[in-house]
Amino acid sequence: MFDNVLAVPAVDELLSPMLTVIPLQLLAYHIAAHRGLDVDQPRNLAKSVTVE
Repeated sequence: MFDNVLAVPAVDELLSPMLTVIPLQLLAYHIAAHRGLDVDQPRNLAKSVTVE
C-alpha cells in the first residue's frame, strides 16, 4: 500500500508527542494541498474559533 516507511527513532516518553506531531501536521498539509483544499482557510474554522 505504501512505498515509503518513515521510521521514528526511539526517544524519551516526554519528547515523543512533540516529535510525532510535526510530521503528522506536514502529512495533513500535503494531503490537503494534493486534494486542492485551501490550507490557509480550513473549512468550519469560524465555528471553532471564537473572538471575545
